[in-house]
Amino acid sequence: MSQNPAQIQGPPYPSRTAGVGGLPTISLDIPISSVLLAIYLFFALYNQILFQLNRRRKHKFLFSWVLFGFCMCRVLTFILRIVWATQPHNVQVAIAANILVNAGILLLYIINYLFALRILRARQPEVGWNRALHYFSVFFYWAMGISICLVISMVVVSSYTLKLDLLHAARKILLAGLTIFTIFTALAPLILATSLGLKPSPRAENFGKGDMRLKIIVCGLSCALALLIAGFRCGTSWESPRPRDNPAWYDNKAAFYCFEFVPEIMILVLFAVAEIHLRFHVPNGSSKARSYKAVEGDEPMRLGSRESDVTAVGEEAEKDKEMEDV
Repeated sequence: MSQNPAQIQGPPYPSRTAGVGGLPTISLDIPISSVLLAIYLFFALYNQILFQLNRRRKHKFLFSWVLFGFCMCRVLTFILRIVWATQPHNVQVAIAANILVNAGILLLYIINYLFALRILRARQPEVGWNRALHYFSVFFYWAMGISICLVISMVVVSSYTLKLDLLHAARKILLAGLTIFTIFTALAPLILATSLGLKPSPRAENFGKGDMRLKIIVCGLSCALALLIAGFRCGTSWESPRPRDNPAWYDNKAAFYCFEFVPEIMILVLFAVAEIHLRFHVPNGSSKARSYKAVEGDEPMRLGSRESDVTAVGEEAEKDKEMEDV
């Protein structure tokens, strides 16, 4: 009696269902992956250089460092995909490549959420700085962290078992995790729409360089592109699994590269052209003072400073002025 090749091979087992992008090939995937690798490497160097230059000017903007980390994650993603193309039967490389494809984009989701939150806090400080919204954000940060851990774990579990009950449970957890990612991605445009729908507060502020309208446009475009990526991943994952030899249209390589990575590169180009390190910069200590006018000028507030410290400085300045008048 013949045995299943997967049972002879032993764990980890190759996937028996079609996946987005399919099995990479040397003739097609290596050239495309090499070009994309070079693009992400360029943006990684750009954001790292920008971060270091701003740090020397005491212009703290950690998002440049986060974008550097995201780009380096993508560089590793395409290195593994090239290796996978040369070793198509190496299941460990396939697992690592698929994990990085799904995990790296989370950094962009978080950046969009924080940008939308800054716009809401500037236009409606009473709503944006509300403690309920703060705890809501913390809840979703934890939910995202737990979800990515579960998703990675279930990807590994699915490759090391042939038991149908475990495979079904792993699939349900994967779908739940991807759904949470999509919900979180949708929160950023929802917050942005809320800030536009509400009447600007009398206490409305601005932050960073330039007009608020341009910040809203940049954030809106980035949110739309991120939601396209998340929606594609979540929607295709909820579809019924198909055999490897009968993939759906969304499993082909064109859909994989166009829906997964082209929008990411468009976001990186948008951020670079819009100079987000200037437009979305806020003074250090803003979250403690609950105001983007907590510190005037480019000099950053010390990490240990509080709202009372700013008040004390102002009182001392007033006393000095009174002495000069006398």
